[in-house]
Amino acid sequence: MVRQKRSDSSPGPLVFLGPPGAGKGTQAREIVKQLGVPHISTGDMFRENAERKTPLGLKAKATMDSGGLVGDDVVNEMVQERISRDDCGRGFLLDGYPRTLAQAEALKGILKQKGSGAPVVIHLRLGYNTVVERLSGRRICPVCNRIYNLSLQPPAQPGICDADGASLQQRPDDREAAIRERLSAYETQTAPLIAFYRNEGRFYEVDADQAPGRITGAIHRILNAS
Repeated sequence: MVRQKRSDSSPGPLVFLGPPGAGKGTQAREIVKQLGVPHISTGDMFRENAERKTPLGLKAKATMDSGGLVGDDVVNEMVQERISRDDCGRGFLLDGYPRTLAQAEALKGILKQKGSGAPVVIHLRLGYNTVVERLSGRRICPVCNRIYNLSLQPPAQPGICDADGASLQQRPDDREAAIRERLSAYETQTAPLIAFYRNEGRFYEVDADQAPGRITGAIHRILNAS
């Protein structure tokens, strides 16, 4: 593994990889809070562009409304526009992107054009049986979007959000049959990114089958050393 020291204190671009349920969102929220950089997710970008009724947002909405998958070209353009903003000058964390090799290649070109260099890529490694157990026990607050897990991070009162008292919900895609379909799609489409980023030289793995605080600590040690 090749380690490249950054010339300043900027965290630079970060990418989280890992199967559904590995805790990417939980770790992303903690890391960006501590680093002071934007947390950029594809879902947030889609919603923002749709609300602003940008040409890209309208194109993505039309595709999603018809049940299709938003094309790489649209997603890549959204990412390029988002990371060109001033708040990304010190760095940013990409969550949910890239999902495909084509997107990874596009991101490489976008970052080169931006002068950001290669991202630090952190793979949150988790076995598939553990993924099924975690996701089937996941519950989400529909008001504040806080995520709980019935075995790992349960609410103080069963079925109720600690923050606002709303009734927690289980997403339809967190049921076991849907989970296994998502894992199959991940294996086919996203897992090859691991090999791609290994060759890029700033790729690190973290065992995601441990307490969230320990995972956060491991990520910080990587960022401090990279």
